[in-house]
Amino acid sequence: MKMLGIVGGIAPESTVEYYRAIVALYRARQADGSYPPVVINSIDMKKMLDFIAAGRFAEVTEYLLEEEGRLARAGAEFALLASNTPHVVFKRLQSRSPVPLVSIVESACEAAEAQGLKRVGLFGTRFTMQGSFYPEVFARRGIALVVPEAGEQDYIHDKYMSELVNGVFLPETRAGLLSIAVRLREREGIEGLILGGTELPLILHEGSAEGRLPFLDTARIHAQAAVARMLS
Repeated sequence: MKMLGIVGGIAPESTVEYYRAIVALYRARQADGSYPPVVINSIDMKKMLDFIAAGRFAEVTEYLLEEEGRLARAGAEFALLASNTPHVVFKRLQSRSPVPLVSIVESACEAAEAQGLKRVGLFGTRFTMQGSFYPEVFARRGIALVVPEAGEQDYIHDKYMSELVNGVFLPETRAGLLSIAVRLREREGIEGLILGGTELPLILHEGSAEGRLPFLDTARIHAQAAVARMLS
């Protein structure tokens, strides 16, 4: 049994859901009534996002490496970043991390491939939607990735940062996000939507837009990959 380390607090709402999902997924696979070994390091999301917004990626990398080191010293044998946005520096982290890392992007790509999806949309923070780390991974599997238009990205990012990361989930915001998803399907012909922000499943929780567009919950997919690694 391997102990999992979670770099959390990025944001707190989704870190809570990660823990719940990991416990539930583990217990569904283990019939002995046991619980998974997990250590969580809740870090300062504002510090991380300020570095990213300023393009100070070397400092993001050093900050996250330091926090991964705390997990390693606490006994973690592998780890994950409980957020999509910090995967902007995942390749830099992977080569220097004190413990192996489970990628949310690779996990999401495997899930999309398993569903036979060839063209998917991506919602997330502006850093995620405009970054190269999702397209690079998906392109290797022959899956086209489509992002919303600039104004739609602004809406998603602003609602994400001002509401979702603070645990605010409004019906009108949900309706606004769903309308963008529908437009993306009609305009770009997407077959599924990557919820590339770990708070997005907390508001887009039904699983589809009008029943015709599957949502890929990256937080849950990531948790599934972590539990599989833990039990391997």
